[in-house]
Amino acid sequence: MRWRENWTEHQEVDNEKLDLESKDIEKIDASKLSRFIEINSLHLVTEYNPVKAIGLFNSVIQIHLLLMMNKASPEYEESLHRYQKAAKLFQGKILFILVDSGVKANGKVISFFKLKESQLPALAIYQTLDEAWDTLAIAEVSVEHVQNFCDGFLKGKRLRENHESEEKTPKAEL
Repeated sequence: MRWRENWTEHQEVDNEKLDLESKDIEKIDASKLSRFIEINSLHLVTEYNPVKAIGLFNSVIQIHLLLMMNKASPEYEESLHRYQKAAKLFQGKILFILVDSGVKANGKVISFFKLKESQLPALAIYQTLDEAWDTLAIAEVSVEHVQNFCDGFLKGKRLRENHESEEKTPKAEL
């Protein structure tokens, strides 16, 4: 493949244009370029459904943050906006996912994290590599709550004790 000197590739995701200049391409190896494209082609927040589950688990980003909330709730729009703002802070490190608790089929995801409908909205963070996870029931979705919860998880702090003896739902069932 031949690159032109003034070649610029751009990708629009979440209404943001990302540019990769030709001078930068020469410095990037194939794996780094592939990671750049994959990470930057993801939406800031991906809505969960059983069809997308396989792709989410195969993502290069191995930590997933799930916001479990009913999309029909009056707070949904503002909560999603704040969640998206927080997602920008962790882009490339944590995959942000929305799980609509109003969809009956999503009940499996909520129960996997040992949450009840009465505890929602809630955040659940999950590491695909070792299946470590944690949850946080929140009265209000704020950038600060999301940021503190993610930072704590990345530093190894857990709010909830995960019991190895508890029966885990296999990933394929989500």
